[in-house]
Amino acid sequence: MAQRAEQSPRVWIGADLPRIDGLGKLGGSARYVDDLVVEGVLHGGTVRSPIARGRIKRIHFDPAVDWREFVIVDHRDIPGVNSVAMIEKDMPALAAQEVRYRYEPILLIAHRSIRKMREALRAIRVEVEPLPAILDPEQPLTPELTQYRDDNVFKRVDIRKGDVEAVFATAPHVITGEYRTGAQEHIYLETQGMLAFREGGRMVACGSMQCPYYVLNALAYAFGRPPENFRVIQAATGGAFGGKEDYPSLLAVHTLLLAEKAGAPVKMIYDRQEDMAATTKRHPSRVRQRTAVDRDGRLLAMDIDVLMDGGAYVTMSPVVLSRGCIHAAGPYSCENVRVHGEARLTNSTPYGAFRGFGAPQTLFALERHIDVIAQQLGLDPVELRRRNLLREGQTMATGQVYRDGPDLTALLDRALELGSYDERRRQHAAFNRTHPYLRRGIGLATFCHGAGFTGSGETYLASKVAVEGLPDGSVEVLTAQVDMGQGVITVFTQIVADFLGLTPAQVHVADSDTSRVPNSGPTVASRTVMVIGGLLEKACDDLRVQLGVGAGTAAAALQDAIRQWHGAHSGQHLLGRAQYVQPQEIVWDDKTYRGNAYAAYAWAAHVAEVEVDLRTYAVQVTDYVALQEVGKVVNPTLARGQIQGGVAQGIGWALFEEVVLHEGAMQNAQMTNYAIPTCQDLPPIRVYFDEQPSRYGPAGAKGLGELPMDGPAPAILNAVCSAVGASLDTIPLTPERLMERMEGDGG
Repeated sequence: MAQRAEQSPRVWIGADLPRIDGLGKLGGSARYVDDLVVEGVLHGGTVRSPIARGRIKRIHFDPAVDWREFVIVDHRDIPGVNSVAMIEKDMPALAAQEVRYRYEPILLIAHRSIRKMREALRAIRVEVEPLPAILDPEQPLTPELTQYRDDNVFKRVDIRKGDVEAVFATAPHVITGEYRTGAQEHIYLETQGMLAFREGGRMVACGSMQCPYYVLNALAYAFGRPPENFRVIQAATGGAFGGKEDYPSLLAVHTLLLAEKAGAPVKMIYDRQEDMAATTKRHPSRVRQRTAVDRDGRLLAMDIDVLMDGGAYVTMSPVVLSRGCIHAAGPYSCENVRVHGEARLTNSTPYGAFRGFGAPQTLFALERHIDVIAQQLGLDPVELRRRNLLREGQTMATGQVYRDGPDLTALLDRALELGSYDERRRQHAAFNRTHPYLRRGIGLATFCHGAGFTGSGETYLASKVAVEGLPDGSVEVLTAQVDMGQGVITVFTQIVADFLGLTPAQVHVADSDTSRVPNSGPTVASRTVMVIGGLLEKACDDLRVQLGVGAGTAAAALQDAIRQWHGAHSGQHLLGRAQYVQPQEIVWDDKTYRGNAYAAYAWAAHVAEVEVDLRTYAVQVTDYVALQEVGKVVNPTLARGQIQGGVAQGIGWALFEEVVLHEGAMQNAQMTNYAIPTCQDLPPIRVYFDEQPSRYGPAGAKGLGELPMDGPAPAILNAVCSAVGASLDTIPLTPERLMERMEGDGG
């Protein structure tokens, strides 16, 4: 490829371009999967396991129902392999002889009437012989509980740096702690949904999803046919947060099985209760910290043990655990680090992808533990962080050298200034001395999040993108990335318009349709802007080379060159292409977890203020400052919205959102008793950016979507601890849990 020419000043990157898809969603013209009207469509439903684990004995169909009206599918109707193609292929599409979790799918039915379909579901009873279930990953393993290999461990991760035990033997201080986080439900606005129909010689799946090519691969595997026999289209998607990374593959297989047997279109749309009960959640975790420090509070050694509940099948657990373990030592310099992680099987609903992808769990433990260390040493938690934050040339837990990043101590100091940290802390102390029952506190968290797939993941994906010059002189962006509310359509338009010198009106983003767009990988892992946006710049370079024009070519001249090319090549496609190639300086060993885990990290410092009512033990977050270093900000308004949304989600995880499990399944699977924060529960969320452009993203942009999920829980609990004088280690910190801790400790 030709050497990239010098760019003219940025016009669209950094501009507050209004959301291109905003009016359609605001005005109701955007068509989500349940809005799609197809003649003759049947409505599908799922018969599920009534218990956590057992052998399927028989299925009873109420004889009062005329079952000839229904399409009925079980495992025997799967033409290929009864398995959902994910990281591993251990999860059946439909249970055959045994079930491993409550609500596991066993049977599918479809009918033209939604009402009759739902009534029929209640008229089917599955008889299951119970087997011993394991509902706690810390439960001792016995032979009858073993269900995955010989130890129920989906994945182990070991990270080693230096000699941890030698340091612990002589360290002046060794401080331990154990921290726990609960599951979390995604609560995307739109529930899971899929539509299947035949189009000529191939089957089509159209639905709410993050990863069209994941769905395509799952269909090809389950049906035993080439991928070309299927077409996967992303409909307008009402939120995902990771919950539509893995699950749509299962739902697409179900919907197409019904459609193929029926010879008619089938639509499957979960109601909210089914969605909450049956789909994946954030992995619960237990993290043990053992830290050696010197008398000045400098970190000498970190020994971290991570345990995640993986649920009944592997799904995304290996990569969630990997990211969690890599982030477990955080943004601190420590020459001796040991991280051991395990994701274990339980007979719970499988846990899967969720915004932050393992890092929120381990960073919660770390940032709480940093405050615990400060308290035990009699140091200010701010000063402890200042002494240990990474500096240029120092190495992270994997040996990755810290370079090209911000001055982390300056980042911390700016966040403290924005949050008036010292002044507010003095005010809170004075208030707490005089008020009879309210207590106020302020806390902070400093953290980081890697952008892109972990380690060699991007090399394995080998993502491809294209930009096509159209006959009218405009340009179309061709990727498999989806807009699920985060603004991909708008941001990609800005990147390509900026790089080609066009206006946004001259750039179009193609729908995520596997029959048209190349496989650019999934829309996950904070990779979309940095990795795929960077590839789009290279594809624009390639388009210019084919046209024989330079980087400074004016928009009118570029469009004229495109039209002339089509005049000379009638009926052909003018495509600028790019494929991911790992930069030579990015070196990673998948076996030892040594090297550059991510090409770039985003960095942040958050400050939270809280008020605790000692009569009710309710915690109210009263102010929140979020300072992010995410490279170049492509669209400030969209970026600010992403941060505010992530903080709101983090507040929910920290204080409100308790998944109550019964036999491994969500007992409170209704919006009436699963509490998420409302606007009344949220403080002003003040967002600030520090822009240190990265060499790896378009105009220096890095990933930002997951970063804000990592900071709120520890910042809030640190603030609560400062307010009430207790040491807290578990989230969600519900009023009941805080009351138990406070009254158990004697107030």
